[in-house]
Amino acid sequence: MGEQTLCTARDSWLHPHLGATTTGGPAPREYVVALRHVALTLDADPRWRSWWRQSGLSACELGIVAEGPLDHPRPSADIRRLDDRLQANFTCALPARGPAPHEGIELATRTAAGEIRAMFEVIRQALTLPALPPTPPVPSLPADVPDVPVTTKHLPEAPDDPDHLTLAQIQEFFA
Repeated sequence: MGEQTLCTARDSWLHPHLGATTTGGPAPREYVVALRHVALTLDADPRWRSWWRQSGLSACELGIVAEGPLDHPRPSADIRRLDDRLQANFTCALPARGPAPHEGIELATRTAAGEIRAMFEVIRQALTLPALPPTPPVPSLPADVPDVPVTTKHLPEAPDDPDHLTLAQIQEFFA
């Protein structure tokens, strides 16, 4: 990933888990690649590592579920302490697609950086941590990015509220 040195799994404090709800179509590859890329950038950043150490927890398992119009009106969040780590699952909307493939991934990366920062603001408040550090520059993705593992689930339509994942669904998404 260019000049940036990413942390090894042993050194990592941030462990992204990516998911997508499905309505018959494929998972949103560009966006989940961008979400993972932004998360790995934060994981490697010394200011973010220092900020996270203040939590007293060894790791943050960040689950992110993305898909079309689902979740956008009212994103769900489930934050739990599990021993010495935090499990935080969030939903987010997909970004609009750019007119050209290159612009699409750049837009996805900018949107992903904003979404993940907003997720960490919720985490910061839940753990009563100090202000977030600045988001580091996110390097451009190489053209040959390998596939990112994505958990996909087809969710039945809920007659009472089909516009977003319920808290129970987000709690169990990565189980």
